[in-house]
Amino acid sequence: MSGYRKLSRTASQRKALLRSQVTALIYHGRIITTEAKAKETQKIVEGLIALAVKEKDDYETVKVMAKVPRKDKDGKRVKEVIDGKKKTVYDEVEKEIKKDNPARLHARRQMLKMLYPVTEVPAEAAGRKRNTKSVDIPAKLFDEIAPKYANRNGGYTRIIKIGQRRGDGAMEVVLELV
Repeated sequence: MSGYRKLSRTASQRKALLRSQVTALIYHGRIITTEAKAKETQKIVEGLIALAVKEKDDYETVKVMAKVPRKDKDGKRVKEVIDGKKKTVYDEVEKEIKKDNPARLHARRQMLKMLYPVTEVPAEAAGRKRNTKSVDIPAKLFDEIAPKYANRNGGYTRIIKIGQRRGDGAMEVVLELV
């Protein structure tokens, strides 16, 4: 007997399906899927959240100097003509960043093995590359989800049955973060 459900897929297809469901669940907070897929996804998500809870405070803040482009009142970059070429003007700014300690860095990399990259597209500019931004899902796990479950020992997700699917009669469920 195997320790997991095969979901009638090859290994690569199964891994891709579970990665996409785990990413969607963490990003949106809830997904609707079949019962078998939900139970497999739940195992993975519980492990990732437990890892995030364990390593949520394992970082140090460091001050660094960063070059930031100067912007005008409209939010556009200020340019100067130097040697006949337009060049952007940069200001030096001191920023505080979070630097992961080795254990948290390892946890972040373990999470990235199971998560797909997510890109947010604003509604008014749908279909354009401009103003899209990449979402850091491990950071969301560490900063938003882990503090919520800090004093909880497991049981971070719940499965609620919503009935059979119309097409094939498979039991559909809602998998959500508690």
